[in-house]
Amino acid sequence: MSVDATTRDLAEIISALAAIPRLPASAGEREAAYLIRERLEAAGCAARVEEAPAYSSYARPVGLLTAAGVVAGLLAGRRSRWARVAGTALGAVAAAGIVDDISGGQQVARRLLMRQATTTNVIAEAGDASADKTLVILVHHDAAPSGVVFSQHAERWLAATHPEIVDKMTSNPPLWWPVIAGPALVAAGGLLGHRWLRRAGTGLSAVATAALADIALRPPVPGANDNLSGVAVAIMVARALRREPVTGIKVLLVSAGAEEALQQGARAFAQRYFGHFDRRRTWFLTLDTVGSGRLLLLEGEGTVRMHDYDERFKDLVAACATHCGVPLLRGLRSRNSTDGCVPLAHGFPAATLVSVDNSKLLPNYHLYSDTPQNVDYRSVAGAARVTEAVTRALASA
Repeated sequence: MSVDATTRDLAEIISALAAIPRLPASAGEREAAYLIRERLEAAGCAARVEEAPAYSSYARPVGLLTAAGVVAGLLAGRRSRWARVAGTALGAVAAAGIVDDISGGQQVARRLLMRQATTTNVIAEAGDASADKTLVILVHHDAAPSGVVFSQHAERWLAATHPEIVDKMTSNPPLWWPVIAGPALVAAGGLLGHRWLRRAGTGLSAVATAALADIALRPPVPGANDNLSGVAVAIMVARALRREPVTGIKVLLVSAGAEEALQQGARAFAQRYFGHFDRRRTWFLTLDTVGSGRLLLLEGEGTVRMHDYDERFKDLVAACATHCGVPLLRGLRSRNSTDGCVPLAHGFPAATLVSVDNSKLLPNYHLYSDTPQNVDYRSVAGAARVTEAVTRALASA
């Protein structure tokens, strides 16, 4: 297939889905899931849509916890001993609740403060159904809400005025740490009797609450790059495996829902299927936001603590990229989270492909400018070639 034909196919897939508002666990997400199933079936896969209970937002539960941090700061500043004790305890509980929610824990705050909704996962089967090896290609089809916090003015200014700093960066800033720090500082200030710690924590909690409320009230972005680019790769790989079938490996193409609510669909998939996979013969390749221009193989990711991906599998992916003639950037880690953190936490060999621009930034990330017109389709096509090559390499290993 020619480059122009591939670009047209990718653009058609992404444009058709980007027109659908796809907040996590919404009717639009469900509509997109059935369209993706149709595309995968047309590519020769046995495909299905599975529903799963999920929570539809991270901004609401975490925002309630940061609001609790504000209340904790006010209580800890009162003269009453019991108010100070209550404020200190509430700050500690709020900080622990945020860590639990954003790091893939039990997400207790969501269970207590939110009603469950329903998300949709698309699961398609390709490759050799009789093989004892499995590759799971993991993407997501929901779209994030935007927010003032996602403005890239400061990042662009830093990249333009101090490129040497950006060149030395090996991960993005830990954006979740100030959110945790708000109620944590309130608790520390109350425990130690330090007024300035309590006030700083109260202020941080108030700012975080406002930012999260802004996100919770926003409509979704088009999400063309994040992550319809990954969906398009999955469909293109399915087509490639129909044209040239592979033996020796079973391929599951999974498009998860509610990733933008912190991996709700992938967590449901894990709960339902991970117990049936052999950890020695199952690999996960996640593709998320692969249309930014420069493909990047993440070394690791984590919102609170950094966890590195499997070295041998990363090296295999890098070798496949070299064999395909696709440039692949390495050496960077992410302080955000993708669906790849779910199999990583369960001990499977996993790797995640993302992309950045020439300034090592994610252009249009969670912004309304994340449209099909702003996707680098050569980058997406490169991700598809690498993914197909990884599939065939594992099959022959």
